[in-house]
Amino acid sequence: MAKNSKRSSDGYRCTECGWTTVRWVGRCGECQTWGSVEEIGAPKVAEVRASAPTTRAVPIGSVDAQAADRHLTGVEELDRVLGGGLVPGAAVLLAGEPGVGKSTLLLDVAARWAAAGRRTLYVTGEESAAQVRLRATRTDAVEDELYLAAENDLGAILGQVEAVEPSLLVVDSAQTIVTAEADGSAGGVSQVRETTGALVRVAKRRGMAVIIVGHVTKEGTIAGPRTMEHLVDVVLTFEGERHSGFRMVRATKNRFGPADEVGCFEMVEHGIVEVPDPSGLFTSRHDEPVPGTAVTVTMEGRRPLLAEMQALVVPAGQQSPRRTTHGIEGSRVAMIAAVVYRRAGIAVHNHDLYVSTVGGARVNDPSADLAIAISLASAARNRIARSQQRFVAMGEVGLAGELRRVPGIGRRLLEAHRLGFGAAIVPSGSDGVREARLQGMKVFEANTLVDALRAVKLDRSSQRDEGRGVSDGVDTVVALHKEQ
Repeated sequence: MAKNSKRSSDGYRCTECGWTTVRWVGRCGECQTWGSVEEIGAPKVAEVRASAPTTRAVPIGSVDAQAADRHLTGVEELDRVLGGGLVPGAAVLLAGEPGVGKSTLLLDVAARWAAAGRRTLYVTGEESAAQVRLRATRTDAVEDELYLAAENDLGAILGQVEAVEPSLLVVDSAQTIVTAEADGSAGGVSQVRETTGALVRVAKRRGMAVIIVGHVTKEGTIAGPRTMEHLVDVVLTFEGERHSGFRMVRATKNRFGPADEVGCFEMVEHGIVEVPDPSGLFTSRHDEPVPGTAVTVTMEGRRPLLAEMQALVVPAGQQSPRRTTHGIEGSRVAMIAAVVYRRAGIAVHNHDLYVSTVGGARVNDPSADLAIAISLASAARNRIARSQQRFVAMGEVGLAGELRRVPGIGRRLLEAHRLGFGAAIVPSGSDGVREARLQGMKVFEANTLVDALRAVKLDRSSQRDEGRGVSDGVDTVVALHKEQ
């Protein structure tokens, strides 16, 4: 009994994030990692003696702020995500799935950094130097100030840094670097933590920016200990699908800038190129209007992006109707379909539903609910959502059939107007409507989903007006809105 009591008092710690508990559990209660909780010994409390500081504390006003001035990488979309460029001494972690283009992007960044006369060291632990040289030739990334080393040992990498003295170090990747100071094999928790900590320390000491490539797990999270994300200053995720050339760099942590910004890229034959205006990638061009389509404006960080929703509603081929989605969460589509049936009286509940985005876009913004509902209603009735002008639809759909406001409506409307859309349907009371109307855009504010469907001639009452020459849905419901 005494032995068990002592073991319980020692406690257990998660090797991923450091979370502690008094008893063993199979899953960490903090980072939700399985099998990472291990027994620890009783903590030893020792008195720490004061020592001479390495640098003397000074008033914050006397610190040279210019020492942390940003330097542009030469890739505008990446600079946008970083908040204006790389800060000297910053440690950046770039994570992404295999084959998404991490190495191609960073080789381009290293070449552009070197083209500005700044020495760059690119360390690869996954390829040989000749293989990286071959890719550099294909992507036109060969520069005199770009140095290349193929190393897996942390000590050898630090030796290369002392010899080359670069202002930018790129390490590809953290999971391939090993050190004799830590236990385990390459990619293990101890190895990744120790190598990342050493690279961050040398970056701070030399005022050298460091970009570290990280792998992701099957669940899409960054592989390795969570302390790895705490050690670095900036965490970026590189997203994209193998069958689509579109890529996005998203900031999830940024000590020197906004953490909600995204950069857009496209993979082409000769490498990776920036896409400063990506809205056209997520909309299709039809010679004639097509039933089952609607366009919305989502917010990726602080950037508005157009996205087209497409729906197909067909009779169910089996007793349980199918719900197939691509780029949109399936449960969200099922909920919106239920609201369309219950509140608008459009029978989609007993049909197979296929809902997809154009261009491989992934839409998680609730503002796309209204566009999904309009595309479902249009597909179910095989009728075009009518308007004299191209329109966008934005708003969150509630279970009661009400439309809820979403943030950034003004910025979304201006983006839609810039791209040639002359009308919009938004929830009542949305901000920025007046400014959009001053720009010449027709904006209808709807209280409910039924009001929005009436605006585009898809509600039940509009079916009686079919063929009577009723003109613009957005214009005609303005009078109806005033009567209310």
